[in-house]
Amino acid sequence: MRRFAFTMKLKPGFESEYERRHNEIWPELSKLLLFAGVVDYSIFLDPKTLTLFAYQEVTDDFDDSTLPHQPIMKKWWTHMADIMETNPDDSPRTEELTEVFHMEGDK
Repeated sequence: MRRFAFTMKLKPGFESEYERRHNEIWPELSKLLLFAGVVDYSIFLDPKTLTLFAYQEVTDDFDDSTLPHQPIMKKWWTHMADIMETNPDDSPRTEELTEVFHMEGDK
């Protein structure tokens, strides 16, 4: 299992809308992420800066280069583009974070 974290940026005034859209995430998108190897995915919001902090746990064979080519992923990006900072292809602008500490208890 591998862990990834990255940030994205929300446009002002869209905090509730962002949460609403994710509460209604499309089942076919959830299935795609699970099939690709995303086993845990959380997004947190810093309301002071509108920075979104995303955390994923993925399988060892997860390859994130395949997701951007999937039609449902592109459709989701277009659905979210009006409320987030995005790239020209509507994908969210992301900044990958470097893990500097991890503690795991007994499981």
